[in-house]
Amino acid sequence: MLNGKTFLAIIPARGGSKRLPRKNVLEIGGKPLIAWSIDAAIKSSYIDKVIVTSDDAEILEIAQHYGADIVKRPIELAKDTATTYDAIKHTVDNVEKYDYIILLQPTSPLRNEQHIDEAINLLHVKQADAIVSVCKMEHSPLWSNVLPEDGDMSFFIRDEIKNRRSQDLSDYYRLNGAIYICKTENFLDEKTFFIKKNIFAYKMKRKNSIDIDEEIDFEICKVFLRDNCLL
Repeated sequence: MLNGKTFLAIIPARGGSKRLPRKNVLEIGGKPLIAWSIDAAIKSSYIDKVIVTSDDAEILEIAQHYGADIVKRPIELAKDTATTYDAIKHTVDNVEKYDYIILLQPTSPLRNEQHIDEAINLLHVKQADAIVSVCKMEHSPLWSNVLPEDGDMSFFIRDEIKNRRSQDLSDYYRLNGAIYICKTENFLDEKTFFIKKNIFAYKMKRKNSIDIDEEIDFEICKVFLRDNCLL
């Protein structure tokens, strides 16, 4: 709780994963991947309740072991066609009301309680209705484009960008998938964390922004944890 406002953290974790099978229960740094997000949420100074929503019995058992409450997700809400909104709405409908929802993806293990609390504090300082975490892009999108079938690069880079140094270009940021906060009523009304107004970015370092989607992400994250690169 902060300034009389309550916060519900929701960690959605399906059992199925095509690109990295069973990724949410894979061990990394001595514990299952999902446990990192649970620990961060529980250690937060402001989060009032931590819920893992899943269709998978093993995930739910791990969640309880690490101190989270659980909501069993119906099979129809665990299919590829189900949206994050569907899963969160189902969770919200099955628990008591909280002023704010915080979505913590289990695939962001290097996001910790400090990041969560800083994002919540930013929400308070800005008097915002939503906060979304971002990180600086590794390369400017101005150096990128689509390619035609024949690979022709004649118009790949715009003329005004040619011969400009990368350090002279504006900084671009991308979503890093680590933290989404929204006032509950706004989220339910607009069915998204990206509400139309009064939404602000919480900037995170790239090294804390790894989003585990494929095997290479998992291996990079293991190196970071092993070599204590986060200090």
